[in-house]
Amino acid sequence: MREVLADVMAVWRAGGTAGVATVVRTLRSAPRLPGATMTVAPDGVVAGSVSGGCVEAAVYELAREVADTQRPTLRRYGVSSDDSFDVGLTCGGELDIFVEAVSQRTFPQLQTVADNLAAHRPTAVATIIAHPDDNRVGARLVIENDTVAGTLGSARTDAAVRDDARGLLAVGRSTVLSYGPEGERQGDGMEVFVASHAPPPRMLIFGAVDFAAALAQQGSLLGYRVTVCDARPVFATPARFPAADEVVVEWPHRYLAAQADDGAIDATTVICVLTHDPRFDVPVLDIALRLPRVGYVGAMGSRSTHTDRLRRLRQAGLTDTVLSRLRSPIGLDLGARTPEETAVSIVAEVVASRWGGAGRPLAETGVRIHRDVSDAVTITR
Repeated sequence: MREVLADVMAVWRAGGTAGVATVVRTLRSAPRLPGATMTVAPDGVVAGSVSGGCVEAAVYELAREVADTQRPTLRRYGVSSDDSFDVGLTCGGELDIFVEAVSQRTFPQLQTVADNLAAHRPTAVATIIAHPDDNRVGARLVIENDTVAGTLGSARTDAAVRDDARGLLAVGRSTVLSYGPEGERQGDGMEVFVASHAPPPRMLIFGAVDFAAALAQQGSLLGYRVTVCDARPVFATPARFPAADEVVVEWPHRYLAAQADDGAIDATTVICVLTHDPRFDVPVLDIALRLPRVGYVGAMGSRSTHTDRLRRLRQAGLTDTVLSRLRSPIGLDLGARTPEETAVSIVAEVVASRWGGAGRPLAETGVRIHRDVSDAVTITR
């Protein structure tokens, strides 16, 4: 929903009805993850995507129909045949897509959800996508850390889904949960899709250099909340880093230590040290590599700079086991030369680290192209 929220909210505020299609379940090599959304406005304008193009046309027509009929629908799209014009996924996977009509009547809590996402407040939206009673399909519960709005039709169902949704929200996972018709945990017949809207992961870039400006653009493109930090006020200015969400003038190690003390660093956080100056990078890396949970730690510099940096970090008391978490020289070997190309190589390594990719050409591998969440390895190394 996050990727099309502005488009849906425009229709919602105008009192209209949008057809909204959401990927709720994937099987095998599906192109989009659960939570991917496409919306169709009353004038037919489309925003978002559910399959990267494979079934978009069919989902478009279904979304317009559902917006008119107000009857939510769960539809599965599978493999298309090679010798026909059947709608399907050429990648060999399957998608379950839930299509619903979204308006002020059907989703009165949407403004609250939008406000929470803008304020980076964790929010889960639980929607019944299948039930023996068709009238309960589309019922919705909005779950925050300490409040709940809406209902799924019974107190028992609300209580069960609320507890499970908060667990999913804590790990940022969106998935389908199965229950009995009244929320019985051992039963079946009711399926609930929980869309977890956790705050976006953070990318902390230390060093207000040209490479940082390019990396901030790439990080923002990938959905990270980007912070650029440098102790030199003449270089650390918002004008030099328009893609960053914030620019902080502070010694990197002091800023990182304060963020860690505030609990603002977690297993999704990406830390990139681009200063290649031991006065800056050794103190901040000393803190970063000691953190118990962090997604990625990389440092820029030549191989001789890396060797000297490791020597200094060992003198600071870091063991070889701890130092093995450091990605340096930072990035994948793409032959990059410019700041923009270097930024691509860095985020390529971040993505590979997150999902367990080998960083090799797909033509040389036999693994699945689209990785599931369950395929990912831990990113803390």
